[in-house]
Amino acid sequence: MDYDSDEGRMTAAEQLAAHHPRAAAEALRAIACDDGVGEEVRLSAAEQLPALDPQAAAQACLAIASDKDVGEEVRLSAAELLPGVDPQAAAQACLAIASDKDVGEEVRLSAAELLPGVDPQAAAQACLAIASDKDVGEEVRLSAAELLAAPSPQAADAFRGIPGDRLWHGPPRSPPRPPRPHW
Repeated sequence: MDYDSDEGRMTAAEQLAAHHPRAAAEALRAIACDDGVGEEVRLSAAEQLPALDPQAAAQACLAIASDKDVGEEVRLSAAELLPGVDPQAAAQACLAIASDKDVGEEVRLSAAELLPGVDPQAAAQACLAIASDKDVGEEVRLSAAELLAAPSPQAADAFRGIPGDRLWHGPPRSPPRPPRPHW
């Protein structure tokens, strides 16, 4: 077996899992964090880690999701593994993707959509980054602004920056007054 190839390293790590889970986790984490390894192999290694070592899984997934040299879909896939493993790492990974202007707008929005249940503050930051980016399409900007769970001045500013926005963003309107009687 060629232990110098990506696939050889993966096979060796997978064989370790049955007898030495801790060693297998370390080997898989090393593969997932190695930027010299192909991105699909890195993701495959990271996908096996949650069952062996959640902390190593969080480190590996965060490394992949934050690596700008990795394809955006692979970065998002790594981030999607994190919410159940490490919410703080999930917030960091998703925020890194959502704030990266080199990532496609739909992938940025998908990363932001993972955040509200994990870290509402990071969700707000991610949504604001997308909603205020003039290079992002109107529909995606509006979707990002709508993701903000609670009304806030920041959300209102994000909505106001979107052409075609017809939503009311000020204080709640009072109900209309009944007509006055004509005496």
